[in-house]
Amino acid sequence: MRITLLNPNTSRAMTAKVAAAAREVAGPDVEISAVCPDAGPDAIESHVDEVFAAAAVLDLVERDLLAGGSDAYVIACFGDPGLDAARELVDVPVIGIAEAAMHVATLSGRSFGVVTTLTRTLGRAQDLLERYGMTRACASLAGSGIPVLDLEDTSSASFETIARLCAEAVAGGADVIVLGCAGMTDLCQTLAVRVGVPVIDGVGAAVGLATAMVRMGVGTSKRDEYALPPRRAALAGFAGA
Repeated sequence: MRITLLNPNTSRAMTAKVAAAAREVAGPDVEISAVCPDAGPDAIESHVDEVFAAAAVLDLVERDLLAGGSDAYVIACFGDPGLDAARELVDVPVIGIAEAAMHVATLSGRSFGVVTTLTRTLGRAQDLLERYGMTRACASLAGSGIPVLDLEDTSSASFETIARLCAEAVAGGADVIVLGCAGMTDLCQTLAVRVGVPVIDGVGAAVGLATAMVRMGVGTSKRDEYALPPRRAALAGFAGA
């Protein structure tokens, strides 16, 4: 089984970090490939960045398809950029880390709190909660004020800020913590010990769900919305003629 992680920013350090986290979760028969674009934002921290990120996700999927494709794809950005469009391109599982983390959190507890990076991204997180039907389960949303790239080398000060916000979420009623950035993936175990509740990293959650779906033989439905886009379908038909 081959799972490709799509990091839509250009940070090689973050790409290596998410790959390491994914390999800790994946079984011995699962190959993890992690890729990122050659050009574009080095961090996804705005709506403009997210447009570039979505385009990067599609480009990375198409490049992988030309090389033979993968059994599943994971979008390693908490905004889940390009998720729907990527699902149109393939019939295998495509999982965003925000959606995966929220689903796993609801299996672990009745409520969860999200701790993420900049406060300006909280609106996008709220949009995703509503889309995924998770608004009722979410007890709190908190931005740490820590830029994405600062998470490549998490200092004690950054960690303490994140830990404090996690503890506040637990005090406010959260049974589980969801970390709202792929760059926080290496903090889960330490934070869980600190705050006393499960802490969910979306990268691990997405890889676990992708692995399970592949083993179950469940892919992306091609019945209607996620069918190959009409222009691509026409080209595919022409090529096969």
